[in-house]
Amino acid sequence: MGLVVIDPRDPTPIYAQLERALRAAIAAGRLHAGDQLPTVRQLAVELRVNANTVARVYAELERTGVLETRRGVGSFVSAAGRAAARPAEEHSKRLREFVTRVLADAERTGFRIDEIVSELGKRH
Repeated sequence: MGLVVIDPRDPTPIYAQLERALRAAIAAGRLHAGDQLPTVRQLAVELRVNANTVARVYAELERTGVLETRRGVGSFVSAAGRAAARPAEEHSKRLREFVTRVLADAERTGFRIDEIVSELGKRH
């Protein structure tokens, strides 16, 4: 497939890396509606991860409308896949996590929030 890369040194759980990579590939247009994904077994072998991990990610992506599974045929990017790949809740969650990291870094380095906001305002 080549669209998914798992970094064993990344502390992020494998299933989260895989889900994020598949969502990113769909959102970026590297995978399109109707594209067939590798089977669970094929992707597990390719990435050298447990097949249950891949099955868990595929099931979650199907539950959220990103993928659709056709029994006996395989898993495909759904027609709504691109829109579903980046739901608003995911965007908000990632933004909150980013802001938390920025604030933690600012605190560690001695910057105040008002200084950060002022600097951001200058760049906008």
